[in-house]
Amino acid sequence: MTSPHIMSRRTLLTALGGLTLMSFGRVARADSSPLPPSPSTAASSKGSRIVRMITDTRGLTVTMDLEHAPFPAPGSWYRDATVHAFIPRYYRAVDDGSVGAIVHFHGHNSTAERAMVAHQLREQLYESKQNAVLIVPELATLASDSSCGKLEAPGGFGRMLRDALRTLDVPEVRARAGRSALPHGARPGRICLSAHSGGYHAAACSLRSDGANVQEVYLFDALYADVDILKAWVIEGRGKPMGARHKLVSYYTEGTTEHNTLALFSDLEKAGVVCANELVEGTLSREELTLAEAVSIKTQLSHGAVTRENNGLRDCLYASSQRRRLRSSWFDAKKGARPLERRR
Repeated sequence: MTSPHIMSRRTLLTALGGLTLMSFGRVARADSSPLPPSPSTAASSKGSRIVRMITDTRGLTVTMDLEHAPFPAPGSWYRDATVHAFIPRYYRAVDDGSVGAIVHFHGHNSTAERAMVAHQLREQLYESKQNAVLIVPELATLASDSSCGKLEAPGGFGRMLRDALRTLDVPEVRARAGRSALPHGARPGRICLSAHSGGYHAAACSLRSDGANVQEVYLFDALYADVDILKAWVIEGRGKPMGARHKLVSYYTEGTTEHNTLALFSDLEKAGVVCANELVEGTLSREELTLAEAVSIKTQLSHGAVTRENNGLRDCLYASSQRRRLRSSWFDAKKGARPLERRR
């Protein structure tokens, strides 16, 4: 009998009736296409290939199997090499060939695909109008486990990200993306990490990577451990211009994440980091959210709703150093308490 830990994400979701894909399929056209391995799709990296592409009104979602995905990894029973990418339809390549990316790490007892739907990751990136792509790797599948496989090795995150960009640079993806295709030979640009709950460890490990310029980290009720890694990373970037600093945003509820966040921000303030602390969600201005080097936000939302319900990820991206092509009215009212907009 096959162990449930060895079953792939696609096998598990098929057994559940494909509900996750159906949730996003309400806005998808009927041009979702599984792709068999071919010389072009397999050429990006040894063992890396495109599995499926779905086009909808917001952009192109690509499912890949990557050689440098977190799993499989030595000593681990997790075998799923899935990494999802979402390219907004308004994305346009920049002249220097760099690609800004938001990389999200899902929490315990979930999957990358479930997280994209439940937390509306694609929708929030799309609404932020940031000229960046979304990358969501599969971590420990449907398990209470924060291990992140090959990302725990130095340089693992950079290898995964470069592998993803190479794999997206194939004729099939370029044809489906059209004007939104990534530049040929794309390299990682400004990187924002997002983590919910147990995804904290993957985010912390990714800060040790080479070849990837991680500038911002958003923790959605996720600061359970690895506090010293995050503290050192934020302090390393203090006082630098917005395009080079290391910014941390930590949403927290009661319990461990509150204790760790308050202790961390006390240390950051003593180290001279510009901090903004919000005890009632929505009281910081949009200007304060943008300019601070570290932001703590106590939320009244439930653990599972922190990333999505008040547009937490979207607002972090609005206030980020990512490049934006399109105008946004979000900054029209920079001063005063920012209004919270609940997602439906």
